[in-house]
Amino acid sequence: MIVGLDVGTSKVICLVGEVLADGSLEIVGIGSHSSKGMKRGVVINIESTVQSIQRAVEEAELMAGCNIHSVYVSVAGSHIRSLNSHGIVAVKNGEVQKEDVDRVIDAAQAVPISSDQRVLHILPQEYHIDSQEGIKDPLGMSGVRLEANVHMISGAANAVMNVEKCIKRCGLGVDGVILSQLASSESSLSEDEKELGVCLVDIGAGTSDIAVWLDGALHHTAVVPVAGDQVTNDISMALRTPTQHAEEIKVKYACAMSSLATVDQAIQVPSVGDRQPRTISRHALAEVVEARYEEIYSLIQDELRRSGYAERIPAGIVITGGTSLMEGAAELAERVFDMPVRLSVPDCAKGMSDIVDNPIYSTSVGLLAYGSKEAETAEPSKQVMSKTQNKRDTSLLAAKETGSSFSAAKVWHNVKHWFQSYM
Repeated sequence: MIVGLDVGTSKVICLVGEVLADGSLEIVGIGSHSSKGMKRGVVINIESTVQSIQRAVEEAELMAGCNIHSVYVSVAGSHIRSLNSHGIVAVKNGEVQKEDVDRVIDAAQAVPISSDQRVLHILPQEYHIDSQEGIKDPLGMSGVRLEANVHMISGAANAVMNVEKCIKRCGLGVDGVILSQLASSESSLSEDEKELGVCLVDIGAGTSDIAVWLDGALHHTAVVPVAGDQVTNDISMALRTPTQHAEEIKVKYACAMSSLATVDQAIQVPSVGDRQPRTISRHALAEVVEARYEEIYSLIQDELRRSGYAERIPAGIVITGGTSLMEGAAELAERVFDMPVRLSVPDCAKGMSDIVDNPIYSTSVGLLAYGSKEAETAEPSKQVMSKTQNKRDTSLLAAKETGSSFSAAKVWHNVKHWFQSYM
């Protein structure tokens, strides 16, 4: 069993996945609960976050019929930092071994980072052996000099520790802390898109997370602190209605392009206090929403231009996340970015497809996919450890059996000698 826990700004989602014999994932349990202790991907109230996690985990346990002990958890927020780094080492025996790969990765990550930052991921992009470039797996290849390009991702240590603290207070262990857009990429992008060059945009409630893939590797990550909560706030301010009603109006009636909304469709808007509800047209609501979506897309486009990857993503933009579900969101994105845009749903897991085939579950399904890959690579080492442990336990048991009579006799002799010396 593998468990993914997406601790988001608006909701906490817990998915339980089972790895089948053919290596595929089947989702056997789902739990979801609204999140009150998070803001823009960061914990602001530990007690509220703990309660939300507990409710989501209990619901998933009930559906899956199992006890959850540890989880893979997502992390996001404006505190996320990333950079591309380069390392170089000499190949020891003329042939690249696992030890050489580990050393060149260590050399690549030997860059100064702030003391309050914690490294989350070190993702290799490509390797160079002497003058040969573009190598994905250098093991067993001959050469003298090994180089590596890596993408390093770090986050604020206190922000990550607060998420881990909430999970541990629920009596759970943490198998891994995964960047939100990295997890979403696992479930939302195809291998062809990653090779050709694509930008994933995960638009949640608190943040819009960006991941740029090129040649099958992650090259750039960034976070834009404007997302669905700002859309809700705009509706609340423009229509003078409480936030909870603004959220309901957004989900039921909002449209990201005013040209797709009709003027004759009327919407009842609850007022503040005892005032009578008012009626507005859906077109007027769409004008408010469209302005905010244009701003979100413009900020993402500015980030892409600043990073230098705006012209290097021929596969276009892939949007996912709960806020991307709004009608007209993909069409408006195509107009702003002037490149192909598609709305993605997670498709790397079996079971309960009628529920999880939704952009809301992109991160949580991606956590399961990431966890299954990590477990698959760690399995051989675990088997070796278990065999070694079994041998150690067997030898200790044999030693105890052969030496039990000797040790007991020795102890009895020492006791007798002590009594005789004091009598």
